[in-house]
Amino acid sequence: MAAVVAEPRRQTLHRRIRLIVGVTIGYNVIEAIIAVAAGSVASSAALIGFGLDSTIEVLSAAAVAWQFTRPDPERWEKPTLRVIGVAFFALALYVTASSVLALIAQERPEHSTVGIVLTAVSVVVMPFLSLAERRAGRELGSATAVADSMQTLICTYLSAAVLVGLVANSLLGWWWADAVAGLVIAGFAVREGIEAWRGDACATSVGMLLEEHDHEHDHDHEHDHER
Repeated sequence: MAAVVAEPRRQTLHRRIRLIVGVTIGYNVIEAIIAVAAGSVASSAALIGFGLDSTIEVLSAAAVAWQFTRPDPERWEKPTLRVIGVAFFALALYVTASSVLALIAQERPEHSTVGIVLTAVSVVVMPFLSLAERRAGRELGSATAVADSMQTLICTYLSAAVLVGLVANSLLGWWWADAVAGLVIAGFAVREGIEAWRGDACATSVGMLLEEHDHEHDHDHEHDHER
């Protein structure tokens, strides 16, 4: 049942959710670049996989945004989500292979201060963004915003898994912890791939924001006509 919210408050909540999602996508872009670079330097399968996962999430958001620029967005929905699903499956395959080979060869990734700081920041930032979006979504009565906030929270767990692996490798010398964290990422990637394939993409918030923008635009037109 949709929440009954006064129009001024509704507009405020729409803007708040747009801001939160925009910040989340922007943060993921920065996170992806830093994680892949740091992972390459340290030969960390977990960090590289973490960065690639963030990259695919950003690309999925862009793909959904592109879909909503088409004259008939519904026509492109299934192909778009299928492409996103395949990308996540490919990521899972790559990270699994890298992690297994690292375990077999007993590769010891180097200490990565950048990686530890990045994942630690994500563990702090992501729950804050998730909570803010969930509160706004519940007040607005938006199931999509609430679902997207849960996806952001899941990213926190992923960040925590990578952080534990990096710290365990650096402080305790558990070289295998990095590969195990990589396998955790692969599991998350499979989950996200299945959701996208079924039509439950993690980036549907982009479509939600565009729809809300259209709704506000239509509302403004109606207001103009009333004048």
